[in-house]
Amino acid sequence: MTRRLCYNYYMEIKYIDIHSHLGFEDYGPDKNEVIKRMHEAGVGTIAIGADLESSREAVKVATETENIWACIGMHPNHNVVEIFSEKNYEELVKNPKVVAIGECGLDYFFRDEKIISDKLKVESYKERQKTEFKKQIEFAIKYDKALMLHIRDGEIKGEAFDDAYQILKEQCQGSTLTLRGDIHFFTGKLEMAQKFIDLGFTISFVGLITYVHDFDKIIKNVPLTSLQAETDAPYVAPVPHRGERNEPSYVIEIYKKIAEIRGEDPEIVRLQLLANARRVFGV
Repeated sequence: MTRRLCYNYYMEIKYIDIHSHLGFEDYGPDKNEVIKRMHEAGVGTIAIGADLESSREAVKVATETENIWACIGMHPNHNVVEIFSEKNYEELVKNPKVVAIGECGLDYFFRDEKIISDKLKVESYKERQKTEFKKQIEFAIKYDKALMLHIRDGEIKGEAFDDAYQILKEQCQGSTLTLRGDIHFFTGKLEMAQKFIDLGFTISFVGLITYVHDFDKIIKNVPLTSLQAETDAPYVAPVPHRGERNEPSYVIEIYKKIAEIRGEDPEIVRLQLLANARRVFGV
């Protein structure tokens, strides 16, 4: 019998953290305490995979725990050895707690100086990422799942976003199903945000917005129906937890900050962001 970690009481979800990594080893012996704090705060979350192993862990924690769902897939550069194989992910995607594919996409921020200095190698890495990205889009279409997208630019600003947009646009044109999903940890420009929104995607923001103002213009100007909140835990904890290991319960601070930036009633913002997560991911 599967052991659940939800303490056998009904919890009304008031907030959804659409992107956390509860399956990562950062949550070791105190994972249950992290989940307990999340539940007590009325927070649900989507546990995200970055490769096959972490996708299995995401499904495990989602299956064992109420109000946690899973996203399975392959991050563009988390595991540079793995090739996306539909066969490997088929059993996972059939689990009813799996609501999305990813985090997948394009990441052109290469840290290795040897790679950066070799233009041919850089282009080869980019092409590999595009191939793996397309496989996962097709997988999402096949199983009618949302996409959780990771897009990050390198030296050329806007390049990864432009490439990802073109790939998604082509897939939208060639599919009888409507693609849906979210661009997580959005760092692009307002104009690019609108392009993704026009394709039917939402954009989400992390704790970074609680201490920098780079994205205020975007948050103010896009429709509230196109925004989501996430922690990307264990990374990028919001104020007042900056510098700590992040966790899903901290998403409340991001909800509050979005309301503050937009100058809107926090309760209206909370309800709409909750509705957005339900609409896109079916949680």
